[in-house]
Amino acid sequence: MLIMRLLLLLAVLSIGGSAILWLLTGNPRYKAWAWKAFRATLVMLFVLFALFAIERVLVPIA
Repeated sequence: MLIMRLLLLLAVLSIGGSAILWLLTGNPRYKAWAWKAFRATLVMLFVLFALFAIERVLVPIA
């Protein structure tokens, strides 16, 4: 769980840093990278939540 929190923190920092760089420079590359990182982070969160849900359902069976 600690690793997931650290990865989430790194994702938030990278998205925020890219957004700030985009605002400061106006370079659309930073905006595109921030959007891609945001989408990848959402996919990873959905996968994590799905794993938690599956674990919650299957543990009482065992």
